[in-house]
Amino acid sequence: MALIPVYHVVPSYYPVDPDYNIAGSGEIKMGMLVGLDANGFVKIASATDALGVAGDSLANSSGYTPYSADLIISGSGATRGTSNRVSDFFNETSGSGMMTVYHSGGEFWTDQYTSITGAPGSALESTAAGLLTTGATTPVGRLLEAPQDYPSGVPSVGSGSVDQSLSLGSFVRFKLDL
Repeated sequence: MALIPVYHVVPSYYPVDPDYNIAGSGEIKMGMLVGLDANGFVKIASATDALGVAGDSLANSSGYTPYSADLIISGSGATRGTSNRVSDFFNETSGSGMMTVYHSGGEFWTDQYTSITGAPGSALESTAAGLLTTGATTPVGRLLEAPQDYPSGVPSVGSGSVDQSLSLGSFVRFKLDL
């Protein structure tokens, strides 16, 4: 789970359904494509209704660790995966009931993608699960750089290092056209 904005045109805020069922409806992770349901609440985008890119996560701690590092959060040694706001236990919408959604253009790096093929400039669309994929049926953006390891800035040498830095994982760079 990660979204790295290079630049953006419009970040906006949309309400999250207070009864959103993370287990049944799926986790919305930062960097996924999202849309609005019939009530105006944020939902995972389908292949045809993407509004923008989620700037917050609506998830639970079950199997969800944004990066590989864990923080010790209690004297008994309990851990949680790192997140922008660990205090919200991976639901970054809990304080306000709103989710940041980037739309109307921008350039981003995200790890929320599947099946990216093609050269830079290739059209990207949303899967039914809100992930970026190559395709031109309902374009949401353009591929700028193919999936590659993204450097974290934490010094490292040897295998797994990118520009002498530990990798945050595989990210794709894209231009949003919504």
